[in-house]
Amino acid sequence: MSFLAIDIGNTRLKWAVYPDGAQPGTQPLQHGAVFLENIDRLSDEDWMGLPAPARILGSNVAGDAVRRRVEEQMEHWDLSARWVVPAAECAGVRNGYDHPTRLGADRWVAVVGAHAHAVMRGFDGPVLTVMVGTAVTVDALSSDGQFLGGLILPGHGIMLRALEGGTAGLRVPTGEVRDFPTNTSDALTTGGTFAITGAIERMHRLLAKREGREPLVLMTGGAGWKVAPALDAPHELIEGLIFDGLLAINSVRT
Repeated sequence: MSFLAIDIGNTRLKWAVYPDGAQPGTQPLQHGAVFLENIDRLSDEDWMGLPAPARILGSNVAGDAVRRRVEEQMEHWDLSARWVVPAAECAGVRNGYDHPTRLGADRWVAVVGAHAHAVMRGFDGPVLTVMVGTAVTVDALSSDGQFLGGLILPGHGIMLRALEGGTAGLRVPTGEVRDFPTNTSDALTTGGTFAITGAIERMHRLLAKREGREPLVLMTGGAGWKVAPALDAPHELIEGLIFDGLLAINSVRT
């Protein structure tokens, strides 16, 4: 029996199959990713021949229309998926958002996954969860498991497209991160990177001051590798943090 975890983001759908009852940190038996425009081919391609899972749990931030398209790809299994709705409390994390259900499902799941990682390591301090993708989120978790809130800011691509659209004659070729950029390409790339890392470092300082100790910083997301080298704070890249959160939530309901 298996468990299918699904992470629908703003750009791609990622999926992973685990043994049913698997705990956070377990390596998937199978996994894959498709761009949202290609999800209508899942049952004929990525999921063709995939044994019917015992359970399906997903996180979705792309809207109801995309969710319905994904559910259509599951019809041959005759199994309904469950979709995460942020709760007041789950898997050891208490939700401090003003309106808990309005918190993005991906943020909630990532924070739950980060908390699970801290518990597995025996770390009892605060945790900063960073997701770097189409958008960037930086979320703070207290030492006693309270989600304190966090930031949302544009990812690299959105920043550069905004500059391209709002500045006459400006094009956005790929540049490098430099301490003191001396060409436009490097200036744009460095500006976007420093905007993101600056937000992370500020939240790191605020959380350390509030909790009286340095937080564990866990970073995930498809563009995390671009930002990580410029981040002036100890951190760790974890590729499947949302999947770990889905595993933690699934284990609560096992």
